[in-house]
Amino acid sequence: MKGFLITITSLVLCACAATPEVPTVDTGTIVGDVGDPRNRARIHTELASAYYTRGNMGVALEELRIAAAADPSYAQAHGMFGLVYMELREEQLAEQSFERALRLAPNDGDINHNYGLFLCQGKREADSIKYFLIAIRNPLYPTPWRSYSMAGVCTMRMNNVKDAQQFFERALRLDPDEPSALINLGQIRYRQRAIEDARKLVSR
Repeated sequence: MKGFLITITSLVLCACAATPEVPTVDTGTIVGDVGDPRNRARIHTELASAYYTRGNMGVALEELRIAAAADPSYAQAHGMFGLVYMELREEQLAEQSFERALRLAPNDGDINHNYGLFLCQGKREADSIKYFLIAIRNPLYPTPWRSYSMAGVCTMRMNNVKDAQQFFERALRLDPDEPSALINLGQIRYRQRAIEDARKLVSR
């Protein structure tokens, strides 16, 4: 079973959209304080995402506090709070942040995916599948194969091989090179004694 879970951590880092380059020199100027509140919130959330990706959770939280102060209704800031708190193992704060984000944007693909990931990591796998499927159903969600693949991983944790296999196959129909789906479907094929299929999947 351990092999089926190897991609959970890597998928967390894929949860955010492309992030801006973080300044390497502190100029003493807060970026993004010009313009309307929503734009300020967006800019500081993007900065928080960049710091999160670099592992600097303290600065990420500072940027998110600025974002939330600028526009408390900006759902992406609260979703990013959830990711940072999840990384810090502050489960209660993470859940509160994700739930607030979903109240503001109930169909947002990234927020639903990340909340599903949070639930799966917290051994609430059955609850997590709902949120992956909500993300997938959003026609504007750019990476539905991520959610299919993660749904497969979480379904495997419930020992439901049949549904997990279907999730991985759907992920690969959308992205034939999705690494988590390739590895985990390869392991399923191996257990089914389809050795050649398993070898081809894992080698990819």
